[in-house]
Amino acid sequence: MSVALLGVVSPNAEVSNSFGEGNRLLDSSKFTSRNKNSLCSGRIKKGKIPRSSFCSFSTDLRFSCLGQSGLENGGRFSIHSSMVVNPAGEMVGSSEQKVYDVVLKQAALVKRQLRSDDDLEVKPDIILPGTLGLLSEAYDRCGEVCAEYAKTFYLGTLLMTPERRRAIWAIYVWCRRTDELVDGPNASHITPAALDRWESRLENLFVGRPFDMLDAALSDTVAKFPVDIQPFKDMIEGMRLDLKKSRYKTFDELYLYCYYVAGTVGLMSVPVMGIAPISQAPTESVYNAALALGIANQLTNILRDVGEDARRGRVYLPQDELAQSGLSDDDIFAGKVTDKWRNFMKKQIKRARMFFDEAEQGVTELSSASRWPVWASLLLYRQILDEIEANDYNNFTKRAYVSKPKKLLALPIAYAKSLVPPSSTTSSLAKV
Repeated sequence: MSVALLGVVSPNAEVSNSFGEGNRLLDSSKFTSRNKNSLCSGRIKKGKIPRSSFCSFSTDLRFSCLGQSGLENGGRFSIHSSMVVNPAGEMVGSSEQKVYDVVLKQAALVKRQLRSDDDLEVKPDIILPGTLGLLSEAYDRCGEVCAEYAKTFYLGTLLMTPERRRAIWAIYVWCRRTDELVDGPNASHITPAALDRWESRLENLFVGRPFDMLDAALSDTVAKFPVDIQPFKDMIEGMRLDLKKSRYKTFDELYLYCYYVAGTVGLMSVPVMGIAPISQAPTESVYNAALALGIANQLTNILRDVGEDARRGRVYLPQDELAQSGLSDDDIFAGKVTDKWRNFMKKQIKRARMFFDEAEQGVTELSSASRWPVWASLLLYRQILDEIEANDYNNFTKRAYVSKPKKLLALPIAYAKSLVPPSSTTSSLAKV
């Protein structure tokens, strides 16, 4: 997988952590007296929100077979059905429907808190004596990791309120540690059982029983913000896919993988970043935009890292679309840029940009202090697609990257965009 995240502590029970806590669980009562259970139980019934509110591309070319006619002329493609039949003859939802259900659940949690609070400002916890320093140390360590491995994003988080930026750091570190399980130096030793143990640790920290100090920071975060556990579990599921799956037959399959490993980050982050009080956009639409940004980023990672993944025996491209373009895995392993490859890449890049376009609609709806880092991430990642084009679509032997001057130029542009408030009238997101 191409998401670069840091592993600070291994989930293997045999490995002790950098804070010297060994293998024992930390008692959450030492950190906070807040009850977390009420934050993880929100659900709303399927069908409560009109299906058409999912996103502007739910019947668009992102789920189409790009090799067929219509894309070159800007045509739109419809999904034949959001339901499929599994080998047992049971009706099951598409990848998009599965993800949409998670979006609805997370949006319901935020809506419930909006009804119970005047706003989404964090209410202070009652910290028991002797533990404030430990928790502060854990958050500080999370900030150090974020500053080292995501410099631009870290700078943007400094504009947030202290509670929000610390919470974002805690989420970032957990995601990085999770990704490192299958992409880090010990990846060859990671087994499904290790991921099961990591998931068990996640469940424990959500009920106030963190394993180590870094877990304690996230445990405190999920106690303060309406964050649901499902996106975290889904990210671990993405790691499981990396252990057993190296090909994706259709974009529907690839979309679900992209959700697992990257779209989940958006769903984790929006409750912390907050939605602007004057936003008129439906809550679930803002989450859809955050989801779209994660999907766009991961698709960009995939297109940038085709050669690197091929050398590991992996092809994260829809097999049916490769075949429709007259290509196969052999062409990717050969690493030759041909006209067929250029045409195929143009279509893939166009789809990634469409997800970025959708994401842009939602960034403005976030709280003012949270918009800059998100805009910076969006603009910088989107430029990677430009660099792939500049390399004549050679993503076999050339790694597309954004130069430091271009990064520096993007920051003031992102800041200027972050100053634009959401419209006080009905947002275009609500019209989807």
